[in-house]
Amino acid sequence: MAFELPPLPYPKEALEPHIDAQTMEIHHDKHHGTYVTNLNKALAGRGDLENRPLEWLLGNLDSLPAEIRTAVRNNGGGHSNHSIFWKTLAPKAGGEPTGKIGEEIRSTFGSFDAFKEKMETAGLGRFGSGWSWLALKGSQLEVFSLPNQDSPYMESAVPLFGIDVWEHAYYLKYQNRRADYLKGIWNVVNWTAVGELYAQARTAAGH
Repeated sequence: MAFELPPLPYPKEALEPHIDAQTMEIHHDKHHGTYVTNLNKALAGRGDLENRPLEWLLGNLDSLPAEIRTAVRNNGGGHSNHSIFWKTLAPKAGGEPTGKIGEEIRSTFGSFDAFKEKMETAGLGRFGSGWSWLALKGSQLEVFSLPNQDSPYMESAVPLFGIDVWEHAYYLKYQNRRADYLKGIWNVVNWTAVGELYAQARTAAGH
């Protein structure tokens, strides 16, 4: 079954002024859409792989045929990363996370502000394109950066919230001011969605 581009869960202008409508339209329709198209092309006719879940494909790249491995890594990673990205942003969101995810963030990183600083530092420190991630690895929350469209699934971790630091994610509004984009995005984080992903990941891991 072919992978599909998920619709944005809100209007493209809903995240303004922090993320502008034109960026959202290009980012979702063009960039994410292209990843989905190219992932389906790479898997076409491979019945044993076409029906595999995306997280399985990304977590088992070494077992894939060499001729499609890079395409699945880049485009499957791009599809997975962006699907999480749209879901974990929302208008009139932001603030501090509550519930179990809020407790775990404060317990793991010392405070919410310390966690934000760690995420921003990971994003600023990524040379070129990539992501800053909050992920669950085993039973532990971790923050790390990955290049290009690499996915935390490739690191045996479950992605919970990622900040896209490819220039196409912010350049129209912020130009070279990645630090300002990283600070602005906290105003639109959907902590309810992040908390749901965290609960699902812990359940799947048997925690």
